[in-house]
Amino acid sequence: MDASTGSEPKFKTKTSAGAEPALMELFLDSLRDIYWAENHLVKVLPKMIQSASSPKLSSTIEQHLEQTVEHVSRLVVIFDLLGVDAIAKKCDAMEGLSKEGEGIIESTDEGTATRDVGIILASQKVEHYEIATYGGLVQLASTLNLTDVAEILAKTLEEEKLADQLLTEVAENDVNYKASEEA
Repeated sequence: MDASTGSEPKFKTKTSAGAEPALMELFLDSLRDIYWAENHLVKVLPKMIQSASSPKLSSTIEQHLEQTVEHVSRLVVIFDLLGVDAIAKKCDAMEGLSKEGEGIIESTDEGTATRDVGIILASQKVEHYEIATYGGLVQLASTLNLTDVAEILAKTLEEEKLADQLLTEVAENDVNYKASEEA
């Protein structure tokens, strides 16, 4: 009885001379995925900023937008270091997370702390995805002996963790309490 599914693995170990090992292929695929995600965020974050009513939340997201632009630039540097084109691969996860954020904005009343809480929740889901991705990429870069690349990715990882922490502080010190008092 044949137990195969009939589908080929996406990343096969290649044996031809000069071929990329499967792990490097997976690493590049993941870089292309986060490259799309970061570029997508550059387009999506301005709507979150505009939709937030808390000045502290708006400034926190604005700060992260500036960092996100820098993250895109760093990824281009990484692609250059690796000698490959900076090609984005659609990130279904980020597309879904951003659609969820848009849904929160559409389903909450403008100018409310409740909307701000929703924006924070959606933003933290994005941050957690980025933290997981960059954490994995740092480990893969280290495994592949790409020390310079690992250092660049680690810097971005720390900024993503800080962005998540800042969102938590805005929630705990400002908008959650205000939202709990809304009718």
